[in-house]
Amino acid sequence: MSTVEEFEPKSVRSCLLVFRNKKINYFEGAEKVITSYASAGYYFDKISYVAFDSSNEILFSLNYSKDNYENIVIYCPFQMENLFKDYFEDRLSAPFNDKGILESNGINVFILYCDRENKLLGEDIKNVLDEKYGVRYGKEYVKTIGAPASEVKSAIEKAKSICPQVNFNVSERFSNCKIEIIYSVDVSKLEHDNVIRTVMNALGDYIYALEDVSIAETLYRILKLRRMKISTAESFTGGGISKALVEVSGISEVFFEGLNTYSNESKSNRLGVKDFTFQRYGAVSEQCANEMASGLINGGNCDICIATTGIAGPKSDNTSKPVGLIYIAIGTREKVSVHEYKLNGDRECITNTAINLALFHAYKTLK
Repeated sequence: MSTVEEFEPKSVRSCLLVFRNKKINYFEGAEKVITSYASAGYYFDKISYVAFDSSNEILFSLNYSKDNYENIVIYCPFQMENLFKDYFEDRLSAPFNDKGILESNGINVFILYCDRENKLLGEDIKNVLDEKYGVRYGKEYVKTIGAPASEVKSAIEKAKSICPQVNFNVSERFSNCKIEIIYSVDVSKLEHDNVIRTVMNALGDYIYALEDVSIAETLYRILKLRRMKISTAESFTGGGISKALVEVSGISEVFFEGLNTYSNESKSNRLGVKDFTFQRYGAVSEQCANEMASGLINGGNCDICIATTGIAGPKSDNTSKPVGLIYIAIGTREKVSVHEYKLNGDRECITNTAINLALFHAYKTLK
């Protein structure tokens, strides 16, 4: 889940009204709106979730927002568009433009849709508000995998002690953390550089990019630079690593193959994992992960490989090993290294966290 921390660049009054079916507890789209607004350099004083089948609640929320806030963001189904446009255009005596923006006497209203592509983008909202308040911000990124929340918080506190004017948005999902560093253009280059250096020194072991790119994109770039091929053999991640890679444009230049060796028979037939290994150590073991990676490398078609085996849950597959125990093997022509983790969370969390960690370890091996 995304979070926004320690960000209050300017005292503006903004609210977000999320109109949704009260029987469906789905908030991911709204979270993206909140994160995008913070990324633009602003924040919401109030966030309201309104049932779209309650006329009284809708009217109350609209009246209250109009009377108390100077920036109002509506997040709603497309079918409610005319209702909100009629309400605000009548009371504020101004029209919405074709992107869904109304500007009238210091009040701005923005309409975003939860069920279709929006013409209105976060950059459009930022441009309107920056012009309105006469502010300009710069932005830097630090992307990490596996950084403990306590270390991220400590890094931010150190950076802010150097330059209190600099602010941070931090969002984390499946161990993949994006730190946005937002600063006024009035901040000196020396202060700016010291902030970046402080964060990098504190989180260096976990950093994979200083721009807003994915770990898969970052791995692709270094593979292409070194003219290397990668292969994967996945068990509990079920092809998720391969999927993350093939979502990168141009990946065919560096990706040789992805095997989904889910059963023991597949691990044995396709990768050469020994029966003795299954009997002595089990499929979820350092030894099995090592042999899976070795099988790919020994095939001679790749320069680096990723192999995964583990227990994602909700049950432990009739073994005494705990849910969340995983092994990630990274193989090169020189050696195979195996990384053990004991992850917490449900099946989705364990699987997706392992995918990010696996890509990160491959990147670190090549870095």
